[in-house]
Amino acid sequence: KKVLTGAALDDMDDEELKNIIEDTDVFARVSPEHKMRIVDALQANNEIVAMTGDGVNDAPGLGGAHVSIAMGGGTDLALSRADSVLLREDLDVIVDAIRHARRTRRVIAENLAWATVYNVVAIPLAALGMIPPYWAAAGMSVSSLVVVANALRLSSVGESARKPANVFNAT
Repeated sequence: KKVLTGAALDDMDDEELKNIIEDTDVFARVSPEHKMRIVDALQANNEIVAMTGDGVNDAPGLGGAHVSIAMGGGTDLALSRADSVLLREDLDVIVDAIRHARRTRRVIAENLAWATVYNVVAIPLAALGMIPPYWAAAGMSVSSLVVVANALRLSSVGESARKPANVFNAT
């Protein structure tokens, strides 16, 4: 793991930071200005930047990140700059939220694919008289049930998702 400190950042221009940031795993002892430079460098490399913070020193980075999350016990400035606020001091909630969002996106894609395939196949067949309209209507009902059943899989994402909500959307 490569560590980059605030002192090293002081000796580095923005182009150097942009080139070295992808190989850096840990940032330590960085000022608010450094945090903003780190966010800018990541964004310059086409990275999606999410930042979590709780203090006044985190506010510039929170304001510049694509997604910003403040800790519920943080300063008013950090809370006001963040997109979301964790209501308890547990960063695992962020990981669970990302995992659930990815799973939700996958289920939406599956549902859209299923509905598209059904509509591309069944509706033309019914319109051309190759299947009776009542079969097409029954198929549409079954298609809707498949989509709903697939979406219901999201309600069984595991123990961590059954905990009370821990993220408050501040916007």
